[in-house]
Amino acid sequence: MLVENPVVITEAALRKMARCVRGGIRTLYLHWTAGRYGQDYDEYHLCVDRDGTVYVNCKYFTEYKLHTWMRNHSAIAIALCCGVDARCWLPDGCSGYDVEHAYESSRCARPDCALIDFGPEPPTPVQIEVMAKLIAILCEELRLPVTSETVMTHCEAAFEDSYGPGDGDSDMRWDLWFLPETSLYGELTPGGKLLRGKALFYQNEMQDAA
Repeated sequence: MLVENPVVITEAALRKMARCVRGGIRTLYLHWTAGRYGQDYDEYHLCVDRDGTVYVNCKYFTEYKLHTWMRNHSAIAIALCCGVDARCWLPDGCSGYDVEHAYESSRCARPDCALIDFGPEPPTPVQIEVMAKLIAILCEELRLPVTSETVMTHCEAAFEDSYGPGDGDSDMRWDLWFLPETSLYGELTPGGKLLRGKALFYQNEMQDAA
C-alpha cells in the first residue's frame, strides 16, 4: 500500500529502534518496490528514496509486514523506491540460480549471461550506498553478522524457495538480483554480494571512527 505522507527517519532514531528489538530479528531482506521514485510502500519497514532519504513505516521493527513469502517473521524489510517496468531475461538453457554474470546491454553480453533492463527509474548509486549503510547500522545494533544467511536480497530468498528467475513461478521475484557498479562494458554485480560487501566496509569505517 502506498504511503501518502512518508515519515523520514534519522540515523540516531534508526539505531534506537534497532536496539529495542535486539534478539528479536534474525534476517534483513532487501527489496525494491518496483514502483517509482518518491513512492513509499507500507509493505516494508524502511524505504530508501532516489536521493537517499530513508522513510520508516513502523513503530517497531518487529512489526509484521508482508514482504517476503514465508519469511516475514523476525525480519526487517528494506526497499529501494525504484524499479518500475524493470525486466530481466535468462540466457538460453540456463537456470537463473546458475547465472553468474549479467549485463545491461545485449551488445556486450556473452551468450551465458542474463540481460537486465532496470527501466526508466533504476536504482541510483546513492540508494545503493544508503541501503548498504542501513545494513551496516542495523546489523551492528542487532548484533547480527553480515552474511548471506542474515542479509538476503528478495531474489536470493526467491531462489531458495523456488520462485526466482527461471523457476517458472507466475509470481516470480528478482529484486536486486544484479545491481550496477562501476565496471567496464555494462557488466553488473550480484546484488546481495555487492550490498553485503559495502555494508562490511561501512562497519569497518564505523569501528575505526569509534
